[in-house]
Amino acid sequence: MKKLPCISSDTHVIEPPSLWEDHIDPELRERGPVVVAEDDADWWYVDGDRFLSFSGGDQTGVRFEAPETLRTGSRFANVRPGGYLPAEHLADNEFDGIAGSVLYPTAGLGFYRVRDPKLFSAICRAYNDWLAGFCSYDPGRLKGIAMLTVDDPAEAAAELRRAKELGLAGGLIPTAVGEADRYDHPKYGPLWTVAAELGLPLSLHLGAYRLWDDLVKRDAGDPTKTRPSFFVTVSGYVQTALADMIFGGVFDQHPDLRVGTIEHELGWIPHFLDRLDFTYTQRQDNASWYRFENFGSPSEIFRHSVFCSFQDDALGIQERECIGVEGLMFGSDYPHSESTFPKSIEIMDERLADVPDREREMILASNVAKLYGFDR
Repeated sequence: MKKLPCISSDTHVIEPPSLWEDHIDPELRERGPVVVAEDDADWWYVDGDRFLSFSGGDQTGVRFEAPETLRTGSRFANVRPGGYLPAEHLADNEFDGIAGSVLYPTAGLGFYRVRDPKLFSAICRAYNDWLAGFCSYDPGRLKGIAMLTVDDPAEAAAELRRAKELGLAGGLIPTAVGEADRYDHPKYGPLWTVAAELGLPLSLHLGAYRLWDDLVKRDAGDPTKTRPSFFVTVSGYVQTALADMIFGGVFDQHPDLRVGTIEHELGWIPHFLDRLDFTYTQRQDNASWYRFENFGSPSEIFRHSVFCSFQDDALGIQERECIGVEGLMFGSDYPHSESTFPKSIEIMDERLADVPDREREMILASNVAKLYGFDR
């Protein structure tokens, strides 16, 4: 089988402890993210609340050798240097058969739970400044995704414009928001318009939740107490976000907008598409809902407008024709403990063994290259 170059659509940085101290607005520095060394591990704190530790950066590949040793807490001193040093990051990528990466935060995902809008906005801006510097080491191979707050959609649109000027390649919006702020609300129009105008994809990444009560109910607010059922059923958040966007007319009104489901895998999508179409055509009162002008069905919108980043989903690959192979793209999730590193190519060779070379190349490289502007 011909080996093909691979580009990861979902890779992560591990934010160094000094990031926000160095970059956040000075008046918010005392309330901003800080690392506290406790007896069990180093933990990020924001405004007195505890968030993530550093286990996502020092257990890379452990699941292949000793999964029973995986743990929630760790020290920054144990983090793989490729998580925060671009030269080391690229070296690890090359070792894993990865030619380039789309970069997402790690601690930053958890910080979407910071309640104060002003503080969270400052956290986003500081991270984006740091990430732009990280990617400037090799902008042809490192494509950064800016953190965005959607509490004020006009502010999010302005920060997305600034991210473009910084050289970043897309925006990260919350995968879950409160009931009053769901994505079928017309207030998000300025953000959708700017993202489509700039050609910058927006991402719905696992873990980026602008929620509080629901996470507490599911024991997901504290990483040391999260139930295993949370991880199994977590795709429900992204399904709600995408369904609201589709039924709310977001993609019908902004056909150039691209939004991605990141790290939720693929197997749920065929049933989701079936339920979208059934609901649009056969539920009571559907004639009173938004009716599409540019598309025939919700599933057509999904295949046109939604891209799907996955790590290792054999079932989803089997269902690629139903999902739409043009939107599928592999992501290694390096350097997290659930990543495919250092076996990414080995795993993908096995998963794609029966997939035609043209589709294989699309999934491993050309889809993400086209979306984010990688130079093949």
